[in-house]
Amino acid sequence: MTIETGFASSGELRMYYELHGEPVPGTRPLLLIHGGGATIQTNWEHLIPLVTPSRQVIAVEEQGHGRTQPIDRELTPELSADDVAATLTQLGLGPVDVLGFSSGGRVALALAVRHPQLVGRLIVASGFARRDDMIDGFWQMLGEATLAGMPQVYRDADLALNDGDPAHLQRLFDIDSRRMLTSPDLSEEALAAISAPTLVVIADRDVVTVEGALRLSRSIPDARLMVVPGNHGDYLGERGSFGGDTAAVRRTVPWLLAFLDE
Repeated sequence: MTIETGFASSGELRMYYELHGEPVPGTRPLLLIHGGGATIQTNWEHLIPLVTPSRQVIAVEEQGHGRTQPIDRELTPELSADDVAATLTQLGLGPVDVLGFSSGGRVALALAVRHPQLVGRLIVASGFARRDDMIDGFWQMLGEATLAGMPQVYRDADLALNDGDPAHLQRLFDIDSRRMLTSPDLSEEALAAISAPTLVVIADRDVVTVEGALRLSRSIPDARLMVVPGNHGDYLGERGSFGGDTAAVRRTVPWLLAFLDE
């Protein structure tokens, strides 16, 4: 399979991207936006091979994540959406279909709001638009979290890509935590303005409540909701969640592709 890698400029930021596979006539490329603390590989290594037989994939790494180095700027969903838009524009891609997971789902929503011309169909997986979409105790747990509690798979991946630099890892933890704790709710008006056909995906044992996912799906015109058995990310093969068994992602991907093919 063909893999192209590179960096695209968004102001001072150089966003790392990977293109997997060749363009497939009659389909749009699928853009993948990872969750907090993740890299392309930790989030998507098991999903990408299931998708590329039927469509090209572009995956990015956000500011301070993986190979995209931090700059002197806060990390917000809106700024990340603008970085993604700049990357797509420089690559001559768009509209693309979009799959964002967790905090990447929030970025995907911001991309659909701020750059609607770049988004074909939208999948928001375990993402949230409002703070009260999360399970009880989530925000207290996050506010008390430290780097020591960061899943080992994320720590190992960041250190491996950044010469074992503990300062880079601490910066990653800090900007991700601040983003989650300070991101404002998306307004009902913004959600109602999303024109892309949208699928909201949630696991029944997720950190986002099923009720929150239902509310999100009802806030976006004609959006669909899919609830799958599992936890926060195992159904996408996310390395920190799936426990080594790819059965869940192999069950889920055909449903996602069916939505994209509608």
